[in-house]
Amino acid sequence: MNYYDHMRQHFRLLLPLLLACSYSVQAQTATPPETPAQSSALDSALFYQLLLGELNAQAQEPAAAYSLLLDAARQTGDEALFRRSVQIALRARSGDSALQAAKAWQEALPASLEANRYVLQILLNLNRLAETQEPLKRLLTLTPKSERVDMIWAIPPLYERASDKRLAVSVVQKALAPMLTDPALGATAWATLGRMWVNAGDMEAALRAAEKGQTFRAQQDHPAWLALTLMRANVAKAEDLVKNHLANAPSLDFRVAYVQTLLLAKRNAEASAELRNINQQQPDYAPAWLMQGAMHLQMRQWDTAEKHFLHYLELMKAPVASAQSDIQPPRGLSQAYQSLAQIAIQRKDLQQAQGWLQRIDHPDDLLAAQLRRAGLMAQQGQVEEALALIDSLPERSQTDLRLKRATEVQILRDQKQFARARGLLEDALADNPGDTDVIYDLAMLAEKMGDLAEMERLLRELIAAKPDDAQAYNALGYALADRKLRLPEARQLIEKALELAPGDPFIVDSLAWVAFRMGQNQEALDLLRGAYSQRPDTEIAAHLGEVLWVSGQRDEALKVWREGFQANPDNETLNETLQRLRVTL
Repeated sequence: MNYYDHMRQHFRLLLPLLLACSYSVQAQTATPPETPAQSSALDSALFYQLLLGELNAQAQEPAAAYSLLLDAARQTGDEALFRRSVQIALRARSGDSALQAAKAWQEALPASLEANRYVLQILLNLNRLAETQEPLKRLLTLTPKSERVDMIWAIPPLYERASDKRLAVSVVQKALAPMLTDPALGATAWATLGRMWVNAGDMEAALRAAEKGQTFRAQQDHPAWLALTLMRANVAKAEDLVKNHLANAPSLDFRVAYVQTLLLAKRNAEASAELRNINQQQPDYAPAWLMQGAMHLQMRQWDTAEKHFLHYLELMKAPVASAQSDIQPPRGLSQAYQSLAQIAIQRKDLQQAQGWLQRIDHPDDLLAAQLRRAGLMAQQGQVEEALALIDSLPERSQTDLRLKRATEVQILRDQKQFARARGLLEDALADNPGDTDVIYDLAMLAEKMGDLAEMERLLRELIAAKPDDAQAYNALGYALADRKLRLPEARQLIEKALELAPGDPFIVDSLAWVAFRMGQNQEALDLLRGAYSQRPDTEIAAHLGEVLWVSGQRDEALKVWREGFQANPDNETLNETLQRLRVTL
């Protein structure tokens, strides 16, 4: 081994740091020209100390490296050396040492914004909340006035992981005390305090903070954003503050966020009216057109939705579009392409749907788009090509691997290639014994293959491994009810599932179905109406329609079935129900 070459590599790595330290020290000790030049603080002994410290760091000896470099930093007052000392301690997961170095840095250079940030962040990571008040105050003082509003608004995320959320509120409130009455900073300071109260779960205190913040300047955004958060949490009077802000020409992004809040509250008519106003006042604001398209898509108004999505794509071709909002154009484009593909699928135009999906290139959406493409290929008879496409797709995580496997299994199930699908799942279980997701999928496949005993064995194995898995209880209970087997036991299983997942519309549907099988038609009807109003799914529509049909309410049954058929004409349960009852829509 050539030891000289090995050492030379270390010098290449060290040279930038050493030069930076040398220049920094020389600049600090520089004197006027008429005074005799002073020798640099970076003498041979210090140079050797730095070298030795870095060699220890390279040799995975963090304690020695930390000690040598922190001592050198104290001698020179050089920020690069303090920073390096802190980083070495953090990499060694020694929070106390990192804090010691950061505090030494802060003492040597009290005006260093970076040193104060390190002290605050390390204290937060160590969960020493009470000690963060002074570093936070100092950080706010050191932050330039032009950046102070943004700095104040960025405080709540720093304390998100605090174990004592109320203590965190108290600390931040004391640090912000001088700013709560400042005309320029008061609105943001109160809004920030309100966000801290939201994190602590005290919505009433957060509302009072939003109200105080809005007394400074009605057009200030931050109290209004807080009020919007509270409105989404159904806090009384929060919407009044939001509307106060809407009356003062707020930003477009705020108006779009308000529309989203209305949609979450299922106030579609108001959301649509607000979007129309935005489109009229700012016709080139692309996100509003995207949201309009999504609204009409949800209402199954395919033609209108398509027009809005296409107009959004036209607007996004303009170079100024990406600067119009915080929504990144690539992700917005992905959403539009996916939606247009969905519309094409509804029209049975699978080729066009594939064309839209092929345009998606955002990394967060690419895998899902390609998997959907594979599903469409399989529907057109290109099963082997679809499976080959899935196999070729890269995986960034275990989640990606699971999605790929689930899509392959679904394709094979749809093609009635049950044995092949089971082989895939058994291989997956062999690789990860005890994987409850795979056990559940195997159970559902066994049910498809008519092997009820194997399905029950697998689901009971799953229940033993995960006694809080609501879907396992529900699947077993529904399978028994659908076959009119052990109905009291089936009901017990489904009620247990509902206890674990209260209000789940699909479990409510299962409970209604077992009630129907037991001859309790009115109870079944009441349950199904509630489930369908909460989730108008085709599977629930099939069951609701059947109970209505046998109860003599045939016009309503036909209406519900038509709605379900429009949403998913290929649904097995609906088509089997219509065929069994000899109903033509």
